[in-house]
Amino acid sequence: MRTEAAQRIELVFSLFDANGNGVLDSGDFDLMTGRVLEAAVDSDASAREAIRAAFRRYWTTLATELDADGDGVITVEEFRPFVLDPERFGPTVGEFARALSALGDPDGDGLIERPLFLSLMRAIGFEEANVHALFDAFGPDAEDRITVATWASGIEDFYAPDLAGIPGDRLVGTPAA
Repeated sequence: MRTEAAQRIELVFSLFDANGNGVLDSGDFDLMTGRVLEAAVDSDASAREAIRAAFRRYWTTLATELDADGDGVITVEEFRPFVLDPERFGPTVGEFARALSALGDPDGDGLIERPLFLSLMRAIGFEEANVHALFDAFGPDAEDRITVATWASGIEDFYAPDLAGIPGDRLVGTPAA
């Protein structure tokens, strides 16, 4: 696994530990879902339900794949090897990427404006300066917008263990190669 990917995974774990207790549990995903939905006030019911379903699937996949002792929590040690395994986690990441990027496009024009992108990413817990750096790396147009497809692809790349120098590395402060 590339160093950059390992850094991304540590960040994802810390963000998903929404209640800060050092492990992931279903309550973390409920908290994260609520925060994201608060930022998505202009999104329609289907987009809001899609992100709810994506967060539920994320938790269900983790719990099913990793919680061998049935204690209802996932430790960082359990999380690390799994989340970067495209065969085990790829479909979950894909669903999440589609749902989150669609949430950023409430008017359905295929474009995401910086303010909503920033709000959604801050709701997840990413640092504002890093979110701006990510948005800039996606190459916004003259009206400061990126495409839904660009963001969805960027989310999927973020979980790829063999990629480095990607826009998503800016979320952990890693400069592009």
